[in-house]
Amino acid sequence: MEHITTPIFQALFQSDVPRIILRANSPEFTILDYNSAHMQATGIGAGSDHRGKSLWQVYDPVIAGENGPELVSLALNQAIDHNTQVHMPVFRYDMRNEAGEVVPGWWQLEILPVKKNSDDVEYLLITTQNVTQAILAEHREQELTEELAASNEELAAANEELTATVEDLKEAHDELEKLNAELEAKIEARVRDLAKSESSLRSLVMTAHYPLMILRGREWVIEIVNQPLVNLWDRSIEEVTGRQLMEILPELEGQPFPGYLRQVYETGIGYGQEEQIFYYNSPSGPAEKYVSFYYDPLRDDQGNVCGIIVAADDITAKVQQRQLLEASLENEQVLTEQLNAINEELTAAVEDLSASNEDLVRSQHDLQDKHQALTESEARFRSLIRQAPIGICVLRASDLMVQEVNDGYLELVGKDRAELENRTIWEAISEAAESYAPVMDQVIRTGQPFVAKEHEVVLIKHGIPQTVFIDFVYEPVVNQGQINTIMVVAIDVTEQVKGRRSIEDVEERIRLAVDAAEIGTFEHNYLTNALLTSERFDAIFGFPKPSSRLDLLPLFHPDDVHLSKQAHIRAARDGHMFYEARLIAKDQSIRWIRVQAKVYFQSNGIPEKLLGTVLDITDFKKLQQQKDDFISIASHELKTPITALKASLQLMQRLKDNPSAAILPRLIDQAGRSMDKISALIDDLLNVSRMNEGSMRLNKTTFLLKKLLDECCGHVRASGTHELIFEGDEELEVYADEHRIDQVVVNFVNNAVKYAPDSRYIYLIAERVGNTARVAVRDNGPGISADKLPHLFERYYRADESGYQVSGLGLGLYISADIIQRHGGEIGVNSKLGAGSTFWFTLPIGLD
Repeated sequence: MEHITTPIFQALFQSDVPRIILRANSPEFTILDYNSAHMQATGIGAGSDHRGKSLWQVYDPVIAGENGPELVSLALNQAIDHNTQVHMPVFRYDMRNEAGEVVPGWWQLEILPVKKNSDDVEYLLITTQNVTQAILAEHREQELTEELAASNEELAAANEELTATVEDLKEAHDELEKLNAELEAKIEARVRDLAKSESSLRSLVMTAHYPLMILRGREWVIEIVNQPLVNLWDRSIEEVTGRQLMEILPELEGQPFPGYLRQVYETGIGYGQEEQIFYYNSPSGPAEKYVSFYYDPLRDDQGNVCGIIVAADDITAKVQQRQLLEASLENEQVLTEQLNAINEELTAAVEDLSASNEDLVRSQHDLQDKHQALTESEARFRSLIRQAPIGICVLRASDLMVQEVNDGYLELVGKDRAELENRTIWEAISEAAESYAPVMDQVIRTGQPFVAKEHEVVLIKHGIPQTVFIDFVYEPVVNQGQINTIMVVAIDVTEQVKGRRSIEDVEERIRLAVDAAEIGTFEHNYLTNALLTSERFDAIFGFPKPSSRLDLLPLFHPDDVHLSKQAHIRAARDGHMFYEARLIAKDQSIRWIRVQAKVYFQSNGIPEKLLGTVLDITDFKKLQQQKDDFISIASHELKTPITALKASLQLMQRLKDNPSAAILPRLIDQAGRSMDKISALIDDLLNVSRMNEGSMRLNKTTFLLKKLLDECCGHVRASGTHELIFEGDEELEVYADEHRIDQVVVNFVNNAVKYAPDSRYIYLIAERVGNTARVAVRDNGPGISADKLPHLFERYYRADESGYQVSGLGLGLYISADIIQRHGGEIGVNSKLGAGSTFWFTLPIGLD
């Protein structure tokens, strides 16, 4: 049993081909396993598990009819006794359907004995094929042939030529059956040779009827691959064996297959899909197929994933099944046409002899009745075409004249019946002729059908051009080696294509929105504790591909670990999660995150999974802190001058009756200085508001920089604590807003006075650098540390973090930077601890 449970054997077993595994314990033949395709083909029902039961318990031999059970038992014992593959011819074996009714059925079996370790057969792998519909079709054809033969017994002389033709066909059929028997014998001998000589899994892969491949390592090196799989790629086994998958098929990049392979390799969990589109570069150019596939991890002796077993199937076989049905309808049409031809010949013969032969007259009446029956049969066939739920149009191959068209086709092309009947297809649908007339000609010339999938076509529907998407087939109908009819079968899939594209557009917009917002996404499975995360999620937590929530808990700040647990408890109760917490990064810095999620419950109310997002809100938290600091600093900065102003006013209130008091001028000066300080603070706030609103205007004039530098900062010069020294080009002129540039210089000088109080000399420098004028303010103060330099021109930032050592709101340099940027210049600072600081800006020289 270990052999048949291997991933490779299961990849072969779990396919679209009906299969069942029996224990070779004759006569019970215990059922060990069966796949879903076998359940569907035999109708044993998905609600019961028949594993461990005898074959005859499940498939009752009492109702089987004829000798089906004896033939099956004989074939099973033959496979065991001779250790050889057995192909059973068609036999009858009736079964009960789900309603308990006995339904007739015909089957073909392929029985493959499987050995374990000894030479004895342990298991029987049986491939089942339900041929009931084909047998019933043969029965219907046989009944029709017998009826025709009975009606034509009296006209044997007229049908000698037809009989001779039938005999020739029978001889050819006998020769084909003989050749087929010889071919089956050769194939059977070959299968026996392979079964005896190839016992390894490599042989099992290479001889499998279905695409199979083994990839080794994380580079996906193709170790074993069989012919059906390389046929999917239009390549050879020698061309791909030993090479990396992405080297063979670089066009897979951007398709979902590499992601699925990485998922299976990293998780060790198999993955498959029933249908997936596959784009590849064939020798004739880019092409596409639809495949079903399953990826199963291949493990080494230690249980580690060392490779991937790839099982795939080209599901175009489903299209071929549909083509078989269409061929059956076409064969019925050909038979009808042949009967019509015979009827016409017989009618002509009867008309020639009707005057002298009363017997022939009676025969004529019989033939007329047959003709009527055939006409009714043809009418039924045409009725089937007209009532078909898909668009069907039948064309005469010689001139492409429309012979039959149903309402579904008329609705699809947007035409009335009169616009198509008795006209050629390209006269009726001229807008499609340029693109598809060559395709139709090729189908007639080669006899190969043309299958189109979601072709975009512009059709004139009721006079209005419309773009539609259509699945259609040009199917040639061959009669006596000649293509005399083309059947066009079409389905309008416009809504499906638009719906899929709309979903794809929505998904792309959601993805772009998530990427733009730098939001990480995750899915947490409550049942398995598995965690699936996006790249942004991993980047926020600094943990690549966490496998469970437990991997992330050590990253939380110790004081915030409980927040995650509490949030999960609340989410399990009310279905929603929201919390903010701190993380400790690898560099020991603190990062803030915001987690939002929704819980999805099972039908019994138990939480199944959690889908959510995570956002890094560290900058937002810092901005909140800066605002809080600004409010605190602003309160302090405004409180000091207001308190001084209030004290001065209170003293002046007391001295109002004594205006000659000596202290009164000093109180007035003190009140004025307090008002100046309050006005300066308010001006800074107003300037920031104007900058945010975009309402700051520049009144540019041409002026000398030396004159501006000599006249600015009168309050500093008047205090006598610092000396302002000019250096540089005395004739340097600029075209700028003189008031705003003066504001920038005053901010620079005020910072020098605040942060370098012991630097008596402050240097004002103006010089030409290329096509710009460079203005700098240099002091010999303590300097600024390197970690603070990048933040000096940010809003609310103060080099003194305490906020109370020096006055100001931290807006001066931020406003200065905006003024210089509006002039098209640059602003910056050069400073080292212990070596002073130089604040500078540049302005373009000349008129704008």
